[in-house]
Amino acid sequence: MSANKETSPSSEPKNFALIGAAGYIAPRHMRAIVDTGNRLVAALDKNDSVGILDSYSYDISFFTEFERFDRHAEKLRRQGDDKRFHYVSICSPNYLHDAHIRFALRIGADAICEKPLVLNPWNLEALAELEAESGRRIYNILQLRVHPALLQLKKATEEDGSGKRHQVDLSYITSRGNWYFHSWKGDAHKSGGVVTNIGIHFFDMLMWIFGGVESCQVHLSDERRMAGFLALKNADVRWFLSVDHEDLPVAARTSNKTTFRSVRVDDQEIEFSAGFVDLHTVVYQEILAGRGFGIEDARPSIDLVHSLRNAEVLGVHADTVHPLALAVAEKR
Repeated sequence: MSANKETSPSSEPKNFALIGAAGYIAPRHMRAIVDTGNRLVAALDKNDSVGILDSYSYDISFFTEFERFDRHAEKLRRQGDDKRFHYVSICSPNYLHDAHIRFALRIGADAICEKPLVLNPWNLEALAELEAESGRRIYNILQLRVHPALLQLKKATEEDGSGKRHQVDLSYITSRGNWYFHSWKGDAHKSGGVVTNIGIHFFDMLMWIFGGVESCQVHLSDERRMAGFLALKNADVRWFLSVDHEDLPVAARTSNKTTFRSVRVDDQEIEFSAGFVDLHTVVYQEILAGRGFGIEDARPSIDLVHSLRNAEVLGVHADTVHPLALAVAEKR
């Protein structure tokens, strides 16, 4: 989906700061800031491989130390509304999201945070209180909710009066090498593990379309993959998540593909691979128009992945096991 460029509702561009500028997802935020007619004025990352910033401006203040970034933010805040950070976009490691959201509120900015908003459900309560006290807003990037194909699926599901219980298979394999397991992403205490790091936006999408969780099971779980079953209000979901290239289907491997993404609903493939780059811009447009996704939108998926991380692993003998989980078990 191609997003049309539009300015923010205010006549003046807003000032954005970006935390986690060297990360994989940061360029989508940079593009969204510029494409919505706003300014990226400052960035922070402990790594300095951020030459991409020059693609957007040569005047972006850059910091590798949070303390200096914090001091800069406070200085600008005292110089008036036209100088301060109006928004802080957060692309830092998952376990730091909570602290960086608090920073944004403390300096009088709204926070725009990547998924997961936080790792643990109880962190949401404190953030909700701080949001109310500060008068600022906390937004989460739930970009699949603005994808045209998924909006169409949601509409069709809501208009279906048959009472049919849908059968869904979610399969997502994204190949990662050894570096992944030596980074924060491979540390479950920092990333929330595979189910959180690569699965949470799919779970959010499924609950958004098919309703809340009635029960859940985990059939397979290790540092590279996780699989299980969800009974949602209007659907039964078999799911499989992996970062191991050996789990790719044969057709994907022979085509030299490194990622396999599939959502099948009642044996019909839902194609939504296109448009992922522009979806962040659409979410930013919604935020700037006052319609962004907040804490309560993020809560169900955070509750779910926390439950899955702490669930008993039942094994692959149930009737509800995902076929790819069975294939992994057979290789062992």
